[in-house]
Amino acid sequence: MTKIATWNVNSVRKRLPNLLEWLKDASPDIVLLQETKVTDDQFPSAEIEDMGYHLAVAGQKGYNGVAILSKSSIEVTQRALPGDESDTHARYLEALIGTVRVASIYLPNGNPIGTEKFAYKLKWMERLTTHSRELLASEEALVLGGDFNVCPTDGDVYDPVGFADDALCQLESRACYRTLCHLGLTDAFWTLHPNPGSYSYWDYQAGSWNKDNGLRIDFLLLSPEAADRLTESGIDKTPRGKENPSDHTPVWCMLDDR
Repeated sequence: MTKIATWNVNSVRKRLPNLLEWLKDASPDIVLLQETKVTDDQFPSAEIEDMGYHLAVAGQKGYNGVAILSKSSIEVTQRALPGDESDTHARYLEALIGTVRVASIYLPNGNPIGTEKFAYKLKWMERLTTHSRELLASEEALVLGGDFNVCPTDGDVYDPVGFADDALCQLESRACYRTLCHLGLTDAFWTLHPNPGSYSYWDYQAGSWNKDNGLRIDFLLLSPEAADRLTESGIDKTPRGKENPSDHTPVWCMLDDR
């Protein structure tokens, strides 16, 4: 079995003790990290390599940043999302690991709506769809994982009315996400646990964690070839309850090694 997880760590240096503890306890084979918030040379590589992981990173000082950790060797195939050479944000990293192609994705937040930030979000999603269509044409096991900054339905947000004007819940955002999934991608968690009220993110404010006032915005999307190998999936809430946590928690799935 291959265990693949995605986690927005919200600063890899701040969360390093929690990350190392989770790597030891959960023992994922492949990890897709987002919001590492460090340049490549400042990434805590030695500590993670000591845990038995290979690394690939695409960083940026203080913002964004994505990484891939793997117990097997990593062949990086893309360090940025194709389609806009002027986009310098570190939001996409793609690699081939054995027979599985993975991508760590940190999709733009897009708030506030009606601004260039929201327009950038939608354009970025269109670029992701274009590139994903090309990847899917190869008919290989593909896992697109990360913080997609979209609540696909009202069941993925604790307060749909309160979030009606948020970029994560806009009709345009949801339509772009559906277009992406309709290429033939399977939501690893939802397909095995179609239960509204399952969240992967809880704000630091207003006691959101203790009240379970959350959002489901972190996904592992599988190509048909990967979905055929899906055996388990889940949301690991344990790290969110730790001291000095990320506001996100890991989402994981298991693929058989056929």
